[in-house]
Amino acid sequence: MTLTEVVRPGEKIELMSKEKAIKGNGSNRKVYVSKIYDIMDDEEFEILMPMEGTKLVLLPVDGEFQVCFYAQKGLYTCFIRVTDRYKDNNIYILLCEVTSGISKYQRREYYRYNTFHPFALRELLKEEEKAIEEKNFRAMPGIPLKKATIVDISGGGIRFMCDTQFPVGTDVFLTFTLIYQGKETVYELAGTILASKKHEIQTDMFEHRLMFIWIGNKEREEIIRYIFEEERKNRGKT
Repeated sequence: MTLTEVVRPGEKIELMSKEKAIKGNGSNRKVYVSKIYDIMDDEEFEILMPMEGTKLVLLPVDGEFQVCFYAQKGLYTCFIRVTDRYKDNNIYILLCEVTSGISKYQRREYYRYNTFHPFALRELLKEEEKAIEEKNFRAMPGIPLKKATIVDISGGGIRFMCDTQFPVGTDVFLTFTLIYQGKETVYELAGTILASKKHEIQTDMFEHRLMFIWIGNKEREEIIRYIFEEERKNRGKT
């Protein structure tokens, strides 16, 4: 598997320092979000310099990172080394060298809870996508939403049914309500479509798999606790 086989310009990436990636999960792992700017060959590619808020993050030359590619074909990962920094037409660029093989990326698996839960979604606006890259996301109000149904949910994402097909790689805003410990909570999150296909039985519907890309630790933990509580309720009925 090579870089040019799986990755295209414009696709999102995440970077994390190689040392912390190898050490495993930890609360101090810093993740930077960026995009592929250009691909020279299977060994070299350019990315946009990451940003935090309105400030550029000057990742060091010779710095080594693990990269996760949000490619149209799925999630892939490899290790890279930053070999140069420069500006091209007022765009700040990092030149990166691939230093390992490219493989499918397996994120942490969360328990999935089967349900039938209404929610609403729409495609993200360009301004909202940029805000996520700058870690300053807030959904624009007043934009029509599409009704859909969650068929399973986890702390990492959802699987849902909709009469509209969203292509793989589409970033969306989604909102839904959960009742946990007697309290109704509205969640407004962002996600990216990882898979999309026509439903095998309901042929007028499409089944999608979505991964959350904008969710706080508090919201994620609440969703996980909600799932465990619902499972306990269901076991009590049997």
